Amino acid sequence: MHEKSYLMESDEEVLRLEVKTDGDVVRTQARWAGLAPGMRIADIGCGAGVTTEILHGAAQPGGTIVGIDASEKRISHAISRYGKSGIRFQRRDMLHSLDDLGTFDFVWVRFVLEYFGADSFAVVQNISRIVKPGGILCLIDLDHNCLNHYGMSERMERTLFNIVRALREEADFDPYAGRKLYSYLYDLGYEDIDVDVSAHHLIFGELRTADSFNWLKKVETAPRRIGYTFPEYEGGYEEFLEEFHRFFSDPRRFTYSPLISVRGRRPET
Repeated sequence: MHEKSYLMESDEEVLRLEVKTDGDVVRTQARWAGLAPGMRIADIGCGAGVTTEILHGAAQPGGTIVGIDASEKRISHAISRYGKSGIRFQRRDMLHSLDDLGTFDFVWVRFVLEYFGADSFAVVQNISRIVKPGGILCLIDLDHNCLNHYGMSERMERTLFNIVRALREEADFDPYAGRKLYSYLYDLGYEDIDVDVSAHHLIFGELRTADSFNWLKKVETAPRRIGYTFPEYEGGYEEFLEEFHRFFSDPRRFTYSPLISVRGRRPET
């Protein structure tokens, strides 16, 4: 399998990942999935390392964690900022074997599979090999990613759908990754599978600085990575960005994405 190019790569990606991560939300999701003190944890697609530190703290006393990401830049940042006793980071390609890392009580895969498109089930199969028998695998991703907004113009809504369609075709991005997660664990024979559906990117009223930064980076980085030219706008990207900023800053605007969380236990035999 080939190594994937990360769709959201930019000089500010480390900052975006840190700004958008809500520690309370991560802890709540992890507790729901079955994270407990003393577990050995793998954080797959750990990015900047902030989620790794949060999970490590939630597994105390006695928990240890390995953060895994394909980006040398983000792994270096994670090591320098979050590396300490009980937390390790490794740069690894999730499409290749991770078996040498040993097995884990709890494996966490959050906002990763959307970037792997057609290879997403193969990634889960590969990751499943490091879940110890009786251990927990938790998959979390979005459905209708970036597509649920109210209050924007018909032109802007059409543009966002066209961008996402182009991302699917040219970058193998999957805006519907979340709906597939239950079937992945079912097909792999996991037991005690449970599903939770909630709202993510739930934005209404006055715009928070973190949401503004996160979304502006999304509409700046992803389209440019595939060379999208914004044909719907005579003034191109700059005209689109001006309209998007005006829409997104309006407290009347409503935005959300369905978040699907799935947990399961690997059979003992």
